Order: sequence, then structure tokens, then C-alpha cells
Amino acid sequence: MPLTLTPAKASHCAFARDLTRRAMLPYYREHDLLWIEAAFDEAWGWREQWLVSDGDTWLGYCSLSQDRQALFIRELHLLPEHRGQGVGSWVLEELALWARQRRLPLLRLMVFRSNPARQLYRRHGFVEMGEDECFVRMQRTID
Repeated sequence: MPLTLTPAKASHCAFARDLTRRAMLPYYREHDLLWIEAAFDEAWGWREQWLVSDGDTWLGYCSLSQDRQALFIRELHLLPEHRGQGVGSWVLEELALWARQRRLPLLRLMVFRSNPARQLYRRHGFVEMGEDECFVRMQRTID
């Protein structure tokens, strides 16, 4: 069964929140940041939410926003048992295609400095545009 990105519904919020919290809590602790459930739930309402699926099996989810220049990957999380199998690479390439279809010149994201996913993003053409104490801003030009 091919991988798909399907629109998430309000009923998927708890799955996405739990997945995000489990993935990000170590980084929040590392940088002494506070995880706020209500902030996640509020963002759920104004962002594009997509389930990453293989048939009826949820592999993870991604959260997007957009401005006139870029498609922003706000969240991209996979269940641990689906990491390292090419799913994240597939999602990144699919989102690059979406940015091209939307006539947006950039695909952007922010990642914790210590997150090993930085290597995945670099392999997919993202370059580091700046950083602060916690985060690295990265973008990929869409041709």
C-alpha cells in the first residue's frame, strides 16, 4: 500500500499531541522550555494537519502553515517504529512537491539544534539559515 498524506480531523488531535509531546519533551527539557498542551491544541485549529498513513495504519503526522513565500513544516513526527525506513524522506519530498504546486519558492522548518533530524533535512536540500540557543532555521529552495 503506498504512503499517503490525508487531512487530519479534530478527532486526530490527541494522537498528534501525544506523538509530538513524546518526541519533543526531551528537547524541551534540554532547553528548559515548558510544554503547553493548550498551545498545541490552539495551533491545531489554524494549521493544516495531515496524517502520514500506510493504508489504514497511522505512521505519524505533519502540521503545515503557509505565507506568500514558503510552505512551513511546523511539525513532522513519526511513531518510533516507523522511523529510519524512508517515511520521513517520502514526506519531505511530497511536501516539496506541494510547495511547487502552490507556486511557493521555499519549504521551511525549524529544528532543535541537537535533533539528529537535521541530517535528514540536509540530505533533502535544506540549508541552515540561522540559529539561536535552541533552534536552527532551515529552508529548501523549490525549483
